[in-house]
Amino acid sequence: MFNFGFVVEQALGHITHYQNLKYWVDRDTSIQPNWMPIGEDKDIWEKLPVIRNNWSLQVSLRTRKHIQAAMKLQTLDALYFHTQSLGLFSIPLMHRIPTIVSTDATPLNLDSIAAGYNHKVGDRYLIERGKFHWNKSTYNAAAAIITFCEWAKKSLIADYGIPAEKVTVIPPGVDLRKWHFTPKEKLHSTATNPLRLLFVGGDFARKGGYTLLEAFRNGLDQDCTLDIVTKDINLKQELSGTQIRVHCDLNANSQALRQLYEQADIFVFPTEADCFGIVVSEAMAAGLPVITTDVGPLREQVEHKVNGLIVPPSDVSALKNAVQTLKNDPAKMTAMGAVSRQIAEKRFDAKRNYDQVLSLMKSISQKSPQHINAIHHV
Repeated sequence: MFNFGFVVEQALGHITHYQNLKYWVDRDTSIQPNWMPIGEDKDIWEKLPVIRNNWSLQVSLRTRKHIQAAMKLQTLDALYFHTQSLGLFSIPLMHRIPTIVSTDATPLNLDSIAAGYNHKVGDRYLIERGKFHWNKSTYNAAAAIITFCEWAKKSLIADYGIPAEKVTVIPPGVDLRKWHFTPKEKLHSTATNPLRLLFVGGDFARKGGYTLLEAFRNGLDQDCTLDIVTKDINLKQELSGTQIRVHCDLNANSQALRQLYEQADIFVFPTEADCFGIVVSEAMAAGLPVITTDVGPLREQVEHKVNGLIVPPSDVSALKNAVQTLKNDPAKMTAMGAVSRQIAEKRFDAKRNYDQVLSLMKSISQKSPQHINAIHHV
């Protein structure tokens, strides 16, 4: 039996990753998991100057507290951190317990798309260098590193000097059984059967939602319908009474959410900044062509004119033209959707991908001195 600690950041798409990881870990009977979801909390760290305004400092201090509490109850054979921000104050613990650091992006990756996140890149050299070396020390303390994409792996190697053999690319997976729908031919006569567009993004503005709204209002509404899944309750009130359907209460992997994917014809995701699109993987598993932007690592999921179309961020005309291009070629739309499913089966199979994560955890735990000593004392 392996006693593993799973420490996962509870923000944005990391929550979906946490839920998916937990689903598959709980099905491995050789693992006794200790779950430590880390997010906002009512504690001293949210009140102290400097720390209360810095998410990374808050969650890393909470992480250290949770791990120390867990260690009093049991010996931890390995730790899994997602993301590296959680490990900033746990480097000494990482030297004692074999640890995997999982990440969708490095801090320098994030800096490269900072505008879309309303993230200000620091201009104080000494402070920025200090942050850089602190993150680098966290990466170095890890026994192994998992990245969601090649984009992040390349940054670890080129920017942080991490050996390539220490980094494994394992994207978050999708349960292909739950997201497998009967393919439907796109034989639309848009006069009687409007094209169904689907957008999913909790952060509506950053995910390009307003670009999509403008494109929809400027002609797409004539022969398309639009479903929007988001956390923005104000948007639902704003669009009340229109033909746009806004869903604010759907949970990840829920039947209602999957039904929207099943009913959709095109997944539209004109995001302005992203580190990895889990919703894009879900759309691909659902057999949908995807229209998205060339930001972050999204080209690793969507190949232009193969399983979707790539448009520039914030370009209303390009987005509108992309939708119309697919609408006018139903056969191409069907073919792209089929390729999306094929890619999902090859790269985003949750069972296979999460099994790889757990196999890596077992491997690093078995190589640790505490595991070897335990074997010698048996």
